[in-house]
Amino acid sequence: MSLTDHDTAAGVKEASDEAALQGIDFISGIEISCEFRGPGTMHLLGYGIDPSSASLADLSAELIGNRNDRNPRIIRQLNELGVVVTMKEWEDESGGHVVGRPHLAAILVRKGYVSSVKQAFDKYLGQGGAAYFDKERVPPRRALELTYAAGGIPVLAHPFQLRCTNDAELETVVKNMVDLGLVGVEVMHSDHDIALVERYTKLADRFGLVKTGGSDYHGASKKTIDFGWSHGQRVPREFYDQLVEVHRKHHRPATQTVAS
Repeated sequence: MSLTDHDTAAGVKEASDEAALQGIDFISGIEISCEFRGPGTMHLLGYGIDPSSASLADLSAELIGNRNDRNPRIIRQLNELGVVVTMKEWEDESGGHVVGRPHLAAILVRKGYVSSVKQAFDKYLGQGGAAYFDKERVPPRRALELTYAAGGIPVLAHPFQLRCTNDAELETVVKNMVDLGLVGVEVMHSDHDIALVERYTKLADRFGLVKTGGSDYHGASKKTIDFGWSHGQRVPREFYDQLVEVHRKHHRPATQTVAS
C-alpha cells in the first residue's frame, strides 16, 4: 500500500500509522506534477521518500502556494459564468486538507450546476473547461532529482494521461525520462484497460523498468473507483515486492512491514 498525494507528503505519516494498525505493508509516496506539452499531463510518483525531507517540504510549499493563487481565479471565473460559489465553501469542503478541484466539483454537483464530478471537470474545471487555469509544474529533471534526494525512486504515473499520439512518441518520452533516472512505470491504473496494461507492460519490460499499479482513489469524488482496485483488477502483490526491492538497491529501506 502507498499514499501518493499530489505535490505533498503531509498525509504519509497518518497513512503509515493506520497501515501499521491494520497490519498492512506500506511504502511512502508522493505524486509530483511535471511540465509537459499539452494536451497531455505528466505526473511522477516518488516511492520510498522521506516525508520529512526539507527539499520536498520546500517543493510542496511552492506548489501549494501557486495553487492557492490559482484557486481564487477559478472562483472569480465561475462567478462570472453565473456559478455561485465562494472560496470559503471550497475551503470548508476540503476539511482542512489541500484545497483541490475535486472538492470544488463536489460543491457544483451538490448545488445542481452539474450532474456529476466528471461533468464538473468536463464543463468547468478540467483542461479546456470554462474555468480552467493551469497550475505551476516542475521540470521533469528537477522532479526526479528531488525524488532521489528525498530517498525515493521515481516512477512515471499513468502514461495514458500523457496523451501521446502513437507508440513511437510514447517510447521517446519514456526513454528521455529513463536517461534522467526513471526506474519504473505505472502499468495498472483506473484509466488503463486490459489492452493498455499489456501495452505499458511491454514498454516497461523494453526499458527494464519496475512495474507498479494504483487505483488513483480519491474517495467520494471518484465514486466509480474503489481503493485497492485498478480498472476492476487487483494490483498483484509482486508489484509491491518488486518496488521495495528496487528501492533497496537505490537507498536504505524506507518501508514498514507489520506482522499480522
